[in-house]
Amino acid sequence: MTAPLGLIAGLGELPVAIAENAVSTGQGVYVLRLKGFEEPRLEKFEGSVVGLGEIGAVMDRLKAAGCRDVVFAGNVSRPDFKNLKLDFKGLSLLPKVISEARKGDDALLRVLVGEFEKNGFRVIGSDVAHASLLAPVGLIAGPQPTEAMMQDILVAAKVAAATGTLDIGQGCVVCDGLVLAVEAQEGTDEMLRRCAGLPAEIRGTQQARRGVLAKRPKPVQERRIDLPTTGVSTVELAAAAGLAGIAIEAGGALMLNRARMEQRAAELGVFIYGFPPETGVS
Repeated sequence: MTAPLGLIAGLGELPVAIAENAVSTGQGVYVLRLKGFEEPRLEKFEGSVVGLGEIGAVMDRLKAAGCRDVVFAGNVSRPDFKNLKLDFKGLSLLPKVISEARKGDDALLRVLVGEFEKNGFRVIGSDVAHASLLAPVGLIAGPQPTEAMMQDILVAAKVAAATGTLDIGQGCVVCDGLVLAVEAQEGTDEMLRRCAGLPAEIRGTQQARRGVLAKRPKPVQERRIDLPTTGVSTVELAAAAGLAGIAIEAGGALMLNRARMEQRAAELGVFIYGFPPETGVS
């Protein structure tokens, strides 16, 4: 009998896509929805709700369900550690978690991955759990980028690599060689909304599109937990900001509801392009 996939889930489309894929491929899934971040669309799958600090309970339930492979997916805000309800396992991890959290999200995630592996689980990435979500190389949808747009992709990819090295964010917007925005804790959607509010003379418009959004993994990050994700809203917000397109690292970024993303890109006149991992990396 195939061991079900253990899914520790927050909000959003990604955990839903992973759960549906696990069921459709015959593996099955056991979903632990994190309290305060329960995705309603996951209620139909076998599983339960657990608190963020109930690490022991999470492991016990995954073992009882027969899970060996575990994937973390979905949006979860960093908790207030002072008010977090902890079980014994969570309490024993707290000093290390707090210490690593000060170093950035990636260091914190590595603590969680390490603890699950010490307890016999194999932590896999979303890209392994649902490989068809990964972006391919080359033009994916929309019009072919011009040479000027390809140069903007190069600059944006380089800046995203630099800020990612500092564990800041995964995205950057560049127009005519000028950096308009870098992503931090607010996320891609809010960054794009900021761009839409910039003066039209330094960015594109819906009538004359210029500039690109680039998204790629942080060079320092734990890829099994936090790969960059794009979706229909990414396409729509990039279009609303007057951008010409979206560039994502091939093999290093996820596309949710890809068919609908491609459709919206064609309708709105923006491109989606998968750039090779070495782009912009010195």
